[in-house]
Amino acid sequence: MKDEQTCCSAASEPALTIERVETYPLLYRLQEPYGDANGYKQYRSCYLIRVITIDGVDGWGECIDWLPTVDVGFHKRIIPFLIGKNAANRLALTGAIKKWHQRAATAVSMALTEIVAKWAGISVCELWGGRLHEQIPVYASMQSYVERSDWQKQSLRKVEQALVSGFSLMKLKIGGKPLAVDQAHIDQVVSFVDGRAQIALDANQSYDLASARNWERCFQRWSQPIAWLEEPLPLVQTQAPHYHMLRQSLSVPIAGGENLGGLEAFLPFLRSESFDLVQADPQHHDDLEAYRCTLAGSRQFGARCSPHTFDGALSRLYALMAQALLPPYSKMPDQAIEPIEWDVMENPLTQLFFIRLANGYATVPSGSGIGCEPDMAIIRAYGWDGGTY
Repeated sequence: MKDEQTCCSAASEPALTIERVETYPLLYRLQEPYGDANGYKQYRSCYLIRVITIDGVDGWGECIDWLPTVDVGFHKRIIPFLIGKNAANRLALTGAIKKWHQRAATAVSMALTEIVAKWAGISVCELWGGRLHEQIPVYASMQSYVERSDWQKQSLRKVEQALVSGFSLMKLKIGGKPLAVDQAHIDQVVSFVDGRAQIALDANQSYDLASARNWERCFQRWSQPIAWLEEPLPLVQTQAPHYHMLRQSLSVPIAGGENLGGLEAFLPFLRSESFDLVQADPQHHDDLEAYRCTLAGSRQFGARCSPHTFDGALSRLYALMAQALLPPYSKMPDQAIEPIEWDVMENPLTQLFFIRLANGYATVPSGSGIGCEPDMAIIRAYGWDGGTY
């Protein structure tokens, strides 16, 4: 208890003293469930916080978790802990909060980072050192399965919508159906796309080594190369050698790591050269600095970085800004920076924070802080009523 009372006591700059914290739990019930190899989603949710200093400087944060639990945690413990603290001490504050709830610590890290940037009158990118890219490529991320017999037709309709919207890269799900069924489906997609876009495949850790290798027959048959194969095997440290063997036996890049938190968790896969693309997610890191450390560390091992951001519009925005700081990974003019994930499924919460999108590229906001404010109409429309779901 003594540590909680003494950690990060407010000091030096009174303008950055935290006065209050507002919370906005949001819930959207899907009209039709959709999903991947892990099952079907019935809803999409988001827990937004707004931290405000005594001088009126505010910052927004976000986490994705079970709303009843995270709501109690914030109101009973995290908010009382934050009141009166200095927002500039964000590393120490999130270091204490992560012991109680890792994702809540990430949300607080986002809010405090924006406060410091706004107080300095600069953007988060400038706070971090300045952007190297004004635009970042994004890919359309889809959930391939729905609960009806014509799910393949529904999937093809989403692919067509992505093409019309200007996406030149899209990710589809595999691993939730028998191998032959999934391969037949991707056969249809490859034929339909006909070279107009690249295709990535996400297995959500569904296969063993032998089953994953079976996809090489398709890769060799298709004239259009697959952008990457994502998490074909269970992602635990003991599987790093299997990922390495799979990477050696397949003709497509291997991607993964969305649920790994921190560079230390990635090290077994980086040291064994198991990944071509590291897919770190801001939500799964203790704070934004740990997330940026994972990106930079992965590059030192020669791995590309293509962030996972399916859950959370604000997380996607922070991933976009962190990506803008990475140096080019290739001298090829069309490979200056890796793409980030863009959820194109039914989910109005992805529109909470506006990002300009055109022809498969997102423009990095340039205003103070994160450069935009949340859409309060969406917050009012989808506020969680405290009921079960």
